[in-house]
Amino acid sequence: MLSSVLAAVARRFEQPAVIGQILTGVLLGPSVLGRLPGDLSGHLFPEHVLPYLNVLAQVAVVIFMFSVGYEIEFRALRGHGRAVPLIAAGALIVPMSLGMLCVLLFEPSFAAIGEDDQGRSFVLFMGVATSITALPVLAAIVRERNLAGTVSGTVATGAAAIMDVLAWLTLAAALIGTGHSGELSWPVRLLLIALFLAVMLAVVRPLLAWWSGRSQSILRNQLPIAFALAMGTAWATAKLGLHPVFGGLLAGVVMRGKGSTPDPDVLRTMDQAGSLLLPLFFVVTGFSLTIDAVHGHGLLLLAVITAIACAGKFGPAYSISRLSGLDSRQSATVATLVNTRGLTELIALNVGLEAGIIGERLFTTLVLMALLTTLMTGPLLALIKPLKTERTEAAERLTSS
Repeated sequence: MLSSVLAAVARRFEQPAVIGQILTGVLLGPSVLGRLPGDLSGHLFPEHVLPYLNVLAQVAVVIFMFSVGYEIEFRALRGHGRAVPLIAAGALIVPMSLGMLCVLLFEPSFAAIGEDDQGRSFVLFMGVATSITALPVLAAIVRERNLAGTVSGTVATGAAAIMDVLAWLTLAAALIGTGHSGELSWPVRLLLIALFLAVMLAVVRPLLAWWSGRSQSILRNQLPIAFALAMGTAWATAKLGLHPVFGGLLAGVVMRGKGSTPDPDVLRTMDQAGSLLLPLFFVVTGFSLTIDAVHGHGLLLLAVITAIACAGKFGPAYSISRLSGLDSRQSATVATLVNTRGLTELIALNVGLEAGIIGERLFTTLVLMALLTTLMTGPLLALIKPLKTERTEAAERLTSS
């Protein structure tokens, strides 16, 4: 209930609903409610209940990631030449490189907040944390701002889709060799992952397309198949040493099929299920936040990481958009949209925390960075005023003529 109220308040102030949902987790966690007399947070969420909440939160995230994969529109890349892949490459590689470089330049500050193990997994993870873009939040903003179908909206959405896929692959590489990855050796694990991906894309996807195309199919309703595929693929990726979120994302891409359109019933029901359970994810996330612990080196890292994350997105996205033929307003809109992080960033951060790559103090710092970069999207778009979309301008030209 509180999540719905705060999400509505966030929308009232022209902010994504995820901002209100994140604040729900912060308010109900130890940072706010837990500090009040009587340990209200502990009474609401006893320790023996937390494991069950964690399981439900994982299910919610898997369903959410299925919807993300199911909605990815690869056809949006067509018709814009090299702009979309170039923007995606620049807005991913630059902040990722800066994030990795940050580990080397501020090694003492990371060590001061408890990050002593700054090996390969940690460096890769910091690259992912500073470069990820929240495709679902971006898509919601595009719809809310009437940018759907415009050049800037389409380019930003297509670039975000590419960046999300590459960022998740990088995160998967970061997990290899951690305690989360299991006992299999790297070569065996990589071989099994490659075989699994090949089977899912080359065998399962065509079979699903064939089955759903049968007019007399026994399971004409695709929803049970979608849910079973999401849970089964999440289980398989977990067994392979990856996080279940990768399975959810892959299941959505496979279920969507090549060149097909999403089933409205599947998309609506999975979205509703995710919306119902997702507040639990924010509550669980809130229990890992220690906002009062962000001081000294933590504040320094928050400022540096936020600056790197923003500059690494704005600079490449704007400049490449301009070089690709977009005007200044369209380029600024694209740059602002791809800087949105939100829920996708939180999922990645939870993966890193669960795998032991980062500790709670850095986790809190990165969550605050995700909040700040998402909060600034609305005001920046209001400043840019991308209200006259291509459709509006065309209508005005027709009216004036």
